[in-house]
Amino acid sequence: MPENLTENAQSKPELIPVTKWNTYYDYPTLGSIRQLIFYNTDNFNDKVLRKIGKRQYIKVSEFFKWVEDTNRKTI
Repeated sequence: MPENLTENAQSKPELIPVTKWNTYYDYPTLGSIRQLIFYNTDNFNDKVLRKIGKRQYIKVSEFFKWVEDTNRKTI
Protein backbone atom coordinates (compact mmCIF):
# COMPACT_ATOMS: atom_id res chain seq x y z
CA MET A 1 0.00 0.00 0.00
CA PRO A 2 1.35 3.48 -0.82
CA GLU A 3 2.75 5.39 2.13
CA ASN A 4 0.44 8.39 1.79
CA LEU A 5 -2.68 6.20 2.10
CA THR A 6 -1.49 4.51 5.28
CA GLU A 7 -0.45 7.83 6.80
CA ASN A 8 -3.81 9.37 5.89
CA ALA A 9 -5.77 6.47 7.38
CA GLN A 10 -3.76 6.60 10.59
CA SER A 11 -4.24 10.34 11.06
CA LYS A 12 -8.07 10.08 11.20
CA PRO A 13 -9.71 8.85 14.40
CA GLU A 14 -12.14 5.91 14.44
CA LEU A 15 -14.79 7.83 16.38
CA ILE A 16 -15.60 11.33 15.17
CA PRO A 17 -18.07 13.65 16.90
CA VAL A 18 -21.00 14.35 14.56
CA THR A 19 -20.29 18.09 14.75
CA LYS A 20 -16.65 17.57 13.65
CA TRP A 21 -17.35 15.21 10.71
CA ASN A 22 -16.55 17.84 8.05
CA THR A 23 -13.18 18.51 9.67
CA TYR A 24 -12.10 15.07 8.48
CA TYR A 25 -14.39 14.39 5.50
CA ASP A 26 -15.96 16.77 2.99
CA TYR A 27 -18.94 14.60 2.22
CA PRO A 28 -21.62 14.09 3.39
CA THR A 29 -22.33 17.47 4.87
CA LEU A 30 -23.27 17.93 8.50
CA GLY A 31 -26.85 18.70 7.47
CA SER A 32 -27.06 15.41 5.56
CA ILE A 33 -25.76 13.47 8.52
CA ARG A 34 -28.26 15.14 10.84
CA GLN A 35 -31.03 14.19 8.43
CA LEU A 36 -29.87 10.55 8.48
CA ILE A 37 -29.87 10.65 12.29
CA PHE A 38 -33.30 12.31 12.55
CA TYR A 39 -35.04 9.96 10.11
CA ASN A 40 -32.88 6.94 11.10
CA THR A 41 -32.56 5.98 7.45
CA ASP A 42 -31.77 2.25 7.04
CA ASN A 43 -30.99 1.88 10.77
CA PHE A 44 -28.26 4.52 10.57
CA ASN A 45 -28.42 5.20 14.32
CA ASP A 46 -28.06 1.55 15.35
CA LYS A 47 -25.27 0.73 12.93
CA VAL A 48 -23.17 3.92 12.78
CA LEU A 49 -23.81 6.15 15.82
CA ARG A 50 -22.20 5.73 19.21
CA LYS A 51 -23.31 7.81 22.19
CA ILE A 52 -20.95 8.76 24.98
CA GLY A 53 -22.84 10.85 27.47
CA LYS A 54 -24.78 13.43 25.50
CA ARG A 55 -22.38 13.48 22.56
CA GLN A 56 -22.97 11.49 19.41
CA TYR A 57 -20.05 9.99 17.51
CA ILE A 58 -19.80 8.40 14.11
CA LYS A 59 -17.80 5.20 13.92
CA VAL A 60 -15.95 5.72 10.64
CA SER A 61 -15.50 2.07 9.64
CA GLU A 62 -19.18 1.36 10.31
CA PHE A 63 -20.23 4.45 8.35
CA PHE A 64 -18.47 3.31 5.19
CA LYS A 65 -19.76 -0.24 5.69
CA TRP A 66 -23.29 1.18 6.07
CA VAL A 67 -22.87 3.14 2.82
CA GLU A 68 -21.82 -0.02 0.96
CA ASP A 69 -24.65 -2.10 2.45
CA THR A 70 -27.22 0.59 1.64
CA ASN A 71 -26.00 0.81 -1.96
CA ARG A 72 -26.26 -2.97 -2.41
CA LYS A 73 -29.93 -2.91 -1.35
CA THR A 74 -30.89 -0.42 -4.06
CA ILE A 75 -29.34 -2.37 -6.95
